[in-house]
Amino acid sequence: MLEKVKLALRISTTAFDDEITDLIASAKLDLGIAGVVPDSLDALVTRAIITYCKMSFGLPEDYDRLKRSYDEQKAQMSTATGYRTDGGANV
Repeated sequence: MLEKVKLALRISTTAFDDEITDLIASAKLDLGIAGVVPDSLDALVTRAIITYCKMSFGLPEDYDRLKRSYDEQKAQMSTATGYRTDGGANV
């Protein structure tokens, strides 16, 4: 996951690995709070984690757009069967 996020952030150095690793962990925790199983690293979960990291790394000019995108991704997964920690969908 670290390499995917670094590629999305266009970072090739290892200087920020600790910070990016923390952001990945934070994204997984945030998804977990929303009821999403963050360990199922399929394409949707991976994309949400990358969006979270892009939103949180440095001072992105498009923070508001990234925040809306991440929140929408999280909300969609939190209501979808197969992504919920309880195995069901919100009703």
